[in-house]
Amino acid sequence: MKNFFKYSGMALMMTLGIQSQAQEAEVNELQAETPESGRYMPNFRYYDQRGIDVFEPKKDTAEVFNGLNVRLGGAFAIQFQGLDHDNSGAVPLVTLGDNFNLPTANLDLDVHLYDGVRMHLRTYLSSRHHPEPYVKGGYIQIDKLDFVSEGFMQDVMDHVRIKIGHMENNYGDMHFRRSDNAQALHNPFVGNLIMDAFTTEVGAELYYINNGFLAMASMTNGKLNQSVSAPHLDDPAILGTKPSYIGKIGYDNYLTDTFNKDDLRLRLTGSVYHTSESANAYLYSADRAGSRYYLVMEDVDASLSGNFRSGRFNPNLRNELTAFMINPFLKYGELEFFGTYERATGKAATEADDRAFNQYAGELLYRFGNNENFYVGGRYNYVDGELQGGTNIDISRYNLGAGWFMTRNILAKVEYVNQDYDGFPSTDILHEGNFEGIMFEAAISF
Repeated sequence: MKNFFKYSGMALMMTLGIQSQAQEAEVNELQAETPESGRYMPNFRYYDQRGIDVFEPKKDTAEVFNGLNVRLGGAFAIQFQGLDHDNSGAVPLVTLGDNFNLPTANLDLDVHLYDGVRMHLRTYLSSRHHPEPYVKGGYIQIDKLDFVSEGFMQDVMDHVRIKIGHMENNYGDMHFRRSDNAQALHNPFVGNLIMDAFTTEVGAELYYINNGFLAMASMTNGKLNQSVSAPHLDDPAILGTKPSYIGKIGYDNYLTDTFNKDDLRLRLTGSVYHTSESANAYLYSADRAGSRYYLVMEDVDASLSGNFRSGRFNPNLRNELTAFMINPFLKYGELEFFGTYERATGKAATEADDRAFNQYAGELLYRFGNNENFYVGGRYNYVDGELQGGTNIDISRYNLGAGWFMTRNILAKVEYVNQDYDGFPSTDILHEGNFEGIMFEAAISF
């Protein structure tokens, strides 16, 4: 915290640098996204401030279709990093300075194809891992079957949704609040969780949504990188990849019987992800964009792109994996809490017995001001489990942060982060490791 005022000056520079964009965005905010505006998109989560505390998009069958409509969106994010790190000294760490990180950018295409049918495509224009553009994924979302015939199975489709694609799979609720490359506006902090559960696989999701209740069943091909090559069919010693199965159940509603409407909202979900055999299960390493904490706890030969997961932890349950996540969300007035409990079990191909890891996280935020344009809060994140070889380790992190929505499209945030590593072998670079300091981030989404 001793460098707070130094870094605050840098944050002010970042804020002033986007003031002109803020004024233009305030004008755009006044334009309602009606079917006639050209930016109307039904059953859709907005990328700006309106997407805060939104999880699965609402189910609305009263949409308006006036022909093919394309909504162009995007995101931009840049951070100023002022972090220090240290370990036991057995493995030298790269020397860190205070400076700006690589800016990241996303491009989003959302297309209203037909009444009840929507398509989404996200491209990373620039990321820490890849300076060149590449497609993250996309899907088609079906909320009506009127393309078969008008009113076809309407009673069923009033509560059913189908998603098909190579897409961000709906395991847990934390992936709705994490930063997705440049899409950082929905994350109240700068970094994601230590064990960052996120993957994109080819598959289909079937939803049932009714009066606050949610159920989802999904099957994917279990692959992050798509290929028809199957060397395991020629060599039984090589593992193949079997389908992955994902499920979620939950409830999300305002408690209106005891409290006034909109005063108290409760959401509680439980999710499971299971793959019985995989050449490489990517659930905790699939984010190809990269961590926000650049080069922390990396050695002197580290590169930004080659060491893009710094500050995160992959339990390396790469060949068999079952993970459960429970997420409570509670919002009362301007105060909100979001929690995560996760347990992952599995093993690598060379291991005889399963290992287990547990993750706990809690976020407490107070949002205030006109349209809740300001917030302050904290997050605590703790991971413990068994490494290959039997060593028990734990990692703990706490974040203190604040943010200002200059407009609904522009967010400036500041964060103090402190992360400790305990139990790692003396030959490991993470032995007695710690990193801490201040991060500033400016995020734009539209």
